[in-house]
Amino acid sequence: MASRVSLHRFLHNRVALLMALAAAIAAMALPLLGFAPNRLLSGRPVPLWAAVQGFDGAIALLAGLALLATPFLRPTRPGLGLTVAAGGLFTAGLVWLAGAQAAALAQGASAAARTSFASGFWVMAAAGLLTAIDAARRLGLGAVGRMAVGGAIAALVALQLASGHLDALSILKEYANRRDIFADAVLRHAMLVVAALIPTLLIGIPLGIAAHRVQAVGRAVFPVLNVVQTVPSIALFGLLMAPLAALGAMLPGSGISGVGPLPAVIALTLYSLLPIVRNTAVGLDGVPAPVREAARGMGLTPRQIFLRVDLPLALPVFLSGLRITVVQAVGLAAVAALIGAGGLGAIMFQGLFANALDLVLLGAVPVILLAVAADALLSIGIAAATHSIGLLPGKSAP
Repeated sequence: MASRVSLHRFLHNRVALLMALAAAIAAMALPLLGFAPNRLLSGRPVPLWAAVQGFDGAIALLAGLALLATPFLRPTRPGLGLTVAAGGLFTAGLVWLAGAQAAALAQGASAAARTSFASGFWVMAAAGLLTAIDAARRLGLGAVGRMAVGGAIAALVALQLASGHLDALSILKEYANRRDIFADAVLRHAMLVVAALIPTLLIGIPLGIAAHRVQAVGRAVFPVLNVVQTVPSIALFGLLMAPLAALGAMLPGSGISGVGPLPAVIALTLYSLLPIVRNTAVGLDGVPAPVREAARGMGLTPRQIFLRVDLPLALPVFLSGLRITVVQAVGLAAVAALIGAGGLGAIMFQGLFANALDLVLLGAVPVILLAVAADALLSIGIAAATHSIGLLPGKSAP
């Protein structure tokens, strides 16, 4: 009993304790890296203890010890700040250690040799990131502050990329082999998302307003959009191919085809309509009737009430739907590569067909980063819109 009381006295962060235990177990039981003679072979595991050598190992060891100490730091601003720093530095230190070990393994190996991140790296990196994110939340940082924490960690990794420290890792070798097409793939992916977002907003916002004003419109529109959401993305892409190919045959020279960007944009638009329409309607439905009555009593016309009262108060809910739409579109655009739309999905599927995991990661990691960046930026927009109308998340308008 005394030992339990003593432990609770010094333990201040159970989330950090869970993450520290996960990192410690992964360090002991899972490999940090995998080293193979080429991309087709699975290779041999490289445990953490084999990589912790010299100056690089000392940095990683200190960062690991700092992470293990975070559960026992007091929940004051300095303590939580140190927890954020420990989680971020541990993640960046793991990347540094992986790059140093990959360079050491590359000496004397053939050019086809591959050093890849293994399961232990991903578990430990996730533990470090989650520790930093949880501490930032407990510290009371808003969306901008949490984005700054993530940006600082990303900057530490970006510095390692820019210095060439990580060039021996397999994913960087895959990037070097596809440097010429990688930027085009990122741009094509972003263009698919933007091209789908424009018609989504042009169609979805008026539909949401109509569903708010006329209940019959909502009863007709929402079931259809719900059904669209249940259709698997690959099936929807396939369903669009035949009619578009037939339309292209009827209109030669129009550029309409059953494959390529057009069916991808149409499918992404169909998938994106539900969050926009629903959140537009829900946001407008949530505007309190007394606020409208007060605006009407001040002599505002219906158009002025809509523009000056309804839209500002509904904006946070609408932006929440837009955030869902953008993140969903970024992910689904990768699947569109199966019908020739290009983008980062093309790199991912090349890796799948070639059984090259790092090539899959070369396409998947930018997709994840694009989705995270879009989510963070729109979260900031939601926070700004909420603050501008004097609301707190989860509370009703006055």
